[in-house]
Amino acid sequence: MDIKSLTSLKGLENQFLTLLTDCVESGASVGFLTPIDNTELTDYWQGVEADLASNRRKLFAVLDEDKLVACMQLSLCSKANGRHRGEVEKLMVATSHQGQGISKKLMAFMESVAIETGISLLVLDTRLGDVASSLYRAIGFTEAGQIPNFALSSNGQFEGTVFFYKPI
Repeated sequence: MDIKSLTSLKGLENQFLTLLTDCVESGASVGFLTPIDNTELTDYWQGVEADLASNRRKLFAVLDEDKLVACMQLSLCSKANGRHRGEVEKLMVATSHQGQGISKKLMAFMESVAIETGISLLVLDTRLGDVASSLYRAIGFTEAGQIPNFALSSNGQFEGTVFFYKPI
């Protein structure tokens, strides 16, 4: 498996749609609800493409023999007082590849690129009670706090979120 930093989704657009769909349908809390609206997903990835072109975001992908199996993003703060921080967003691993340590490797790769970019603080949030919380703690993130009823889930209920940070 290869981990890459991408500057464009070109040639992989359908695979990014498939990965996001797989994650949402398996219950991942990545900002989308079921039933999935394909137009909404396409619009989302077009927005990511625009952010990549303007250097407001970095995109990291894991390819297994040219098949996209995981990705994540680092949103770069454009505020003058926040250019030292980045927000980790949408860590997604295909259900067929979960449990293989891909998330840890992808996060480590992202951190090395973030440091090269001048980032010294990472922030993120995840659904309260999500397995991702254990991952983030294991790789050195510190819980900063929780907010109840933060996001609506596909079952129509509100769920809390947990905020984490990590100086790098």
